[in-house]
Amino acid sequence: MTLSNSDITVRHVGVRNQGIVTSQCMGGACLRAAPSSASSICTWDFIWNPRTHELLGRTATSWGLILLFYLVFYLFLAGMFALTMYVMLMTLDDYRPTWQDRLTTPGMMIRPKGEQLYISYSMSKSESYSDLTSSLSSFLSQYNDTVQAQTNDNCPPDQYFIQEDSGEVRNNPKRSCQFNRTSLEVCSGITDPTFGYSSGQPCVLLKLNRVIGMLPGKDGQSPFVSCGAKKEHGNVGPLAYYPPNGTLNLMYYPYYGNKAQVNYSQPLVAVKFLNASLNTDLSVECRINSNTLGDVYANERDKFAGRVSFILRINA
Repeated sequence: MTLSNSDITVRHVGVRNQGIVTSQCMGGACLRAAPSSASSICTWDFIWNPRTHELLGRTATSWGLILLFYLVFYLFLAGMFALTMYVMLMTLDDYRPTWQDRLTTPGMMIRPKGEQLYISYSMSKSESYSDLTSSLSSFLSQYNDTVQAQTNDNCPPDQYFIQEDSGEVRNNPKRSCQFNRTSLEVCSGITDPTFGYSSGQPCVLLKLNRVIGMLPGKDGQSPFVSCGAKKEHGNVGPLAYYPPNGTLNLMYYPYYGNKAQVNYSQPLVAVKFLNASLNTDLSVECRINSNTLGDVYANERDKFAGRVSFILRINA
């Protein structure tokens, strides 16, 4: 059977959701184009349509307007953020916090810290306490008498070292009082580089955390540190404190901040264990005693408010 050109007619060209479908009839028979190839043609036309010059369904003008909108939008957000940061920074003081939320009593910490406030060593093995004594020597280097004489003042004791600003005129940098390493006596590491660890009479240093403007005593009474056994088992034995009575003298207060008082030397108290039980975990608690800081046990949830607990183990 032979078909002439006149017998071949295009019956229908349709566009459907699933793609372009073409029908071509040859005599009584109809041929359909594969929908998958027609779908790929639609996909490429969506990415770039050469007839309408559209990219991803949008003309260059449409894309330009969208990009312009988001540019203006994000510039506005950036401007708002910069403005709020500027206003906030204008309310801050470089030398003193605008808002100061502090505990009734400051925290207390020890040196050396050991591992999680657990100090354990053996008297017969120097390598077991060499790291402890090295950390103490390094920590106390800033308290050397020669360093203190060069940077700080020799202040009168038992009174606050007040250095107020004069109106808008800053009295900065503020001076600081000397805290000499020699005031720790046998716990200074000068006469005994092992800080008593080799003889089973170790020294532990205590310090209060810095709080700007804190006045820890009144009527000329300086705060002092006291330590004792936290639990009944184990014998902590007699203790010696340096400076005498474990006093944190009033002349080291108030503290004006690290930027205003760059050479500030934080006062320390050394406690020496003179006859502690050997081969036993000793639970020790040290606390600050003051007539202005309140009861250190008032806040049971904060175990470091005005006190610190640690475990000391001295092996023979």
